[in-house]
Amino acid sequence: MKFLNIIIKYRLWLGALFLVLAIIVNIETGFWPSFILYLISLILIVGHFLFGPMRLIQGYMENGDMEGAQKVINSIWFPGLLIKPVRSVYFTLKGNLAMVSEDYESAESHMKKSLSLGMPMKEAEGANKLQLGMLAMQKGNTREAENYIRQAIRSGLPDKENEAAAYLQLSSIMINKREFRAAKQYFKKVKALKPTTPQIVDQVKQMEKYITRMPG
Repeated sequence: MKFLNIIIKYRLWLGALFLVLAIIVNIETGFWPSFILYLISLILIVGHFLFGPMRLIQGYMENGDMEGAQKVINSIWFPGLLIKPVRSVYFTLKGNLAMVSEDYESAESHMKKSLSLGMPMKEAEGANKLQLGMLAMQKGNTREAENYIRQAIRSGLPDKENEAAAYLQLSSIMINKREFRAAKQYFKKVKALKPTTPQIVDQVKQMEKYITRMPG
């Protein structure tokens, strides 16, 4: 696994090295002895531009190293050359990094680009739409937020924590719309999922104090 990450990290430079070796062998002995070197060089260089270092970025993000992830993202010079599913993941990751930096306009733009390209997995599509819903909530656009969050639930979310976050936001939206019965129903779904993320747990505790006093 570590060896593969090293290959991905230095794939372009390895491709360039094999190309130089291929040219030298070609000059010294002829084309056919250098053919395998040309082929390896082609695979490495084309692979770099078509698939990018997405595996490395996800590894950094899973380890919480946002600075490392940003450096890898910045190393992708021509995102337009990435194949469509990989380009979609690229914009999703850019959106996530922008969210961490609290650059919400860029985050929204990248997330929408990712959705327009189509997501490789339904759960990823759901998580993307949930993020857009959260961004819409921060901008005070509750109608757009509700639309995105409902779409996220229909698309499917990757885990119970994301589901709980989605239903918690819907419950909050229903409270603002004074649709108290619906708010309570969504809040029950949150409780049933038993979220453990500290931020969600804290929000549940705060909302519970208020929601028990609501009519409906």
